[in-house]
Amino acid sequence: MTGSLLALSLVATGLPGCGSTAPRQLVDLTYSFGEETIYWPKNKAFTWEKTAWGQTSAGYWYSSAVFATSEHGGTHMDAPLHFGESRRAVDQIPVEELMASAVVIDLRPQCQANPDYELTVEDLRAWEAAHGRIADQAVVFMLTGWGRHWPNRTAYLGSATPDDASTLHFPGFSAKAAEFLVKERAIRGVGIDTASIDPGRSSDFPVHRIVNGANAYGLENVASLDRLPPKGATVLALPMKIKGGTGAPVRIVALLP
Repeated sequence: MTGSLLALSLVATGLPGCGSTAPRQLVDLTYSFGEETIYWPKNKAFTWEKTAWGQTSAGYWYSSAVFATSEHGGTHMDAPLHFGESRRAVDQIPVEELMASAVVIDLRPQCQANPDYELTVEDLRAWEAAHGRIADQAVVFMLTGWGRHWPNRTAYLGSATPDDASTLHFPGFSAKAAEFLVKERAIRGVGIDTASIDPGRSSDFPVHRIVNGANAYGLENVASLDRLPPKGATVLALPMKIKGGTGAPVRIVALLP
């Protein structure tokens, strides 16, 4: 059994982790979907409506509801198809690629000082100097601290006019860092605790184009990212399996070391 499959087995069974006698803690990295969920400007918001709710005439409880949502809002996955022509849709990503080692680059001080901060190649090299080379098939997360603004849409999107995508301000990856990760490191994807892997002020989304063009995925609006260590955690990101989907709501769970 590979390390990733072993980790999945441990998640499923609740057994102590990876040769240790101590239980491994699970962390939910997912925001609940509801009326406060933040979506990209002009995307349809999440709706949920009860269709049945209460005791039936036969005396038992029955409840049901319908929901509708855009692919790109809340905690979600950007499939490679999102910005990569002929790349994989959400349902075409092999399930084994939905589990990976988590690399967390903590840039909260830089982002606090500059809401338009972009993760650089130098930031990646500094992380590697402290923690070792980024593991093959890892997902690299940028920790900005932006989760403190959720679900305040104005603060989270960094604009007094959050429906206007040209006015947004929040941190993201730089294009050069994205190029480094897909060409110099064998990553499966990238993730961030903001609304986009590109910085908010971007108008042409180079990070999306580079990452998705390399058939890698993005995870956006990741919750509780500050609870993960710089390395050693395993993440499991399971999106709704939408046939042909460019993205989907995703439940992300981390297994701590």
